[in-house]
Amino acid sequence: MVTAAVAVAAGGTAAAVSTSASAGTTSAADPVAATGIAWGKCQVTGPNDPMGKAECAQVAVPLDYRKPNGRKISIAVSRFKHTDTKNYQGVLFVNPGGPGASGLPYAPALARWLGGVGHAATAAKYDIIGFDPRGVGSSRPALTCDPHYSDPIRPDYVPGSAKEELAWIAKSKKYAKDCAKKFGWMLPHMRTTDAARDIETIRAALGQQKISWYGFSYGTYFGATYATLFPKRVKRMVLDGNVNPKTVWYDSQLEQDKAFERNIKAWWAWTAKWDSVYHLGTTEKAVEAQYYKARTDAKKAPIGGKIGPDELDDIVLNAGYNTGYYIPYAQALSQWINGKDASGLLDWLNTGGEDNGFAVYNAVQAADAKWPRNWSKWHNDAAKLYKQGYRFNTWSNVWYNAPIAFWPFQGGPKLKLGAKGLPGILIVQSTLDAATPVAGGLEMHKTLPSSRLVEEVGGKTHANTLNGNACLDDKVAAYLDSGALPRSHHGPDAYCKAVPELNDPDPTANSAKAAGAIAGKDLPIGRP
Repeated sequence: MVTAAVAVAAGGTAAAVSTSASAGTTSAADPVAATGIAWGKCQVTGPNDPMGKAECAQVAVPLDYRKPNGRKISIAVSRFKHTDTKNYQGVLFVNPGGPGASGLPYAPALARWLGGVGHAATAAKYDIIGFDPRGVGSSRPALTCDPHYSDPIRPDYVPGSAKEELAWIAKSKKYAKDCAKKFGWMLPHMRTTDAARDIETIRAALGQQKISWYGFSYGTYFGATYATLFPKRVKRMVLDGNVNPKTVWYDSQLEQDKAFERNIKAWWAWTAKWDSVYHLGTTEKAVEAQYYKARTDAKKAPIGGKIGPDELDDIVLNAGYNTGYYIPYAQALSQWINGKDASGLLDWLNTGGEDNGFAVYNAVQAADAKWPRNWSKWHNDAAKLYKQGYRFNTWSNVWYNAPIAFWPFQGGPKLKLGAKGLPGILIVQSTLDAATPVAGGLEMHKTLPSSRLVEEVGGKTHANTLNGNACLDDKVAAYLDSGALPRSHHGPDAYCKAVPELNDPDPTANSAKAAGAIAGKDLPIGRP
């Protein structure tokens, strides 16, 4: 644990950016002329790639919507076309969150997921539109600041001294400086409002009067931003795993720290319940002690030569996101602790060498809202949470966001969400979601008065629609089919219980199938 704050001035970096991030970005933008979209084949990895059945294109958009005829960038879009012509419902945009996650493959994926839970007929009514937001993936340019920033083995997230904390501060400051040097011209135009205006440009190019939207995780804030700026262009909107509009963005990571501590302890308790399988202890505290011993040992001698304490935390963090990871992670941890077999953990290691998602994550959140610029604020908040017992995610979350403390400009102002004239919106929220805690769903419901809120009671998986809870999935399909919504009540408008076999998996029934497999939906949701 850190015992003393490190005093660091979080001012600008050497490569200054002259344009204000907030200038003109929240006012109405001039319309951008629809030019149509020249659809072509998508890049595929092989004959079985679902993208082979989709269409892809690049759509030119203004870098700065105050200058619609100025410099252009392009957005990569995909389309999975409707097959039910009689009941065609228009276009349905899908965004998997982040910010920074690539959404291009999610056009066929959303159709696949709807079909997988018995609602292929619903998917058939829409042209499903996937896209890489500005700066992401196949969009041009794609932001990258230091492709080796996250390579293992990194300094311990939890600083044991001021010297160790200063090492991470220097690393974070350099990353911000590298971003400013390479993409300083673009960083002020990475607000969610800019990305929402890109969607409006794409809508016009598609020749559609209105769009529907399916947003997971950050995609809920993205969708709500579009609805705020263009309320008359919204037909239907599903928001699953909701960002809290009140905590954008610094405070949101503090709330995540508390929720992830609860969820990772739930995984340890589940592992203890199945001690006959994993042999890691018969109580939550015993398993926790085993984990932290393995973490301490990994700092001295990395697991398999590649997994230090940070990499171990990064791997098992997913158990806090999704109960589908309970079995494979407990199995991999058991193999290492009990047999010194690192192969299971190594299978889940992110080997680094890719920086786009992290760069965009920081760029968007830095531009969207004001962040503390005094490092003592960051340090004191983290040290307080850590001392209160929120050990697992607090310091790792600090360093995931820390480059923003040294960003070349101060972001904001934060957009006030909400607009008159919106249609009914369906909000879905799991009560034990760690990445987007339940308060976010309640607050988004208040912020968008035309919405209806469905809570998954006891659900621990982040953004859990289309994962096999028929109560949730049927409500989503009914809404996408016809706009049908639950009746309005005070607070949540409807409830669904978490599915026991998904929320509390049985390793004796599922271990062979689940170990080493991607949990739940077959593409990731949330932070890249």
